[in-house]
Amino acid sequence: MKKQRDVLEWISKAEQDHQTAVTMARKRMKPVPDIVGFHSQQCVEKYLKAFLVSTKADFPKTHDLIELLEIAITKDPLIEIFRADLRILNPFSVQFRYPGESATLEESKIALKTMKKVSKFFRAKFGLTE
Repeated sequence: MKKQRDVLEWISKAEQDHQTAVTMARKRMKPVPDIVGFHSQQCVEKYLKAFLVSTKADFPKTHDLIELLEIAITKDPLIEIFRADLRILNPFSVQFRYPGESATLEESKIALKTMKKVSKFFRAKFGLTE
């Protein structure tokens, strides 16, 4: 029962990041591309972790989507199809969070689109509706 609760908590956190990314992407006057990209990455990271918990897979404390993917494909090889998408999102976990680099508006739009694509897969996998 604890495992199911943990999965639901990961999903809830993923959905909050999804909602935040979508909401922040709507800001036209003062766009926040770093924030949109970060929450897009976080949404997918948390969905990956929900999947790993649901399959009883051990995983390290990491933000690296490719590292999580490598573990996930041992449980469901189909997830491999998202490798390129996860590479797009990976830099948003750390690279754009601190001074020195900033995401462009175009990069944040790509991150948002990528998040929607990947999260649609996981929502379906968990039997969730939009």
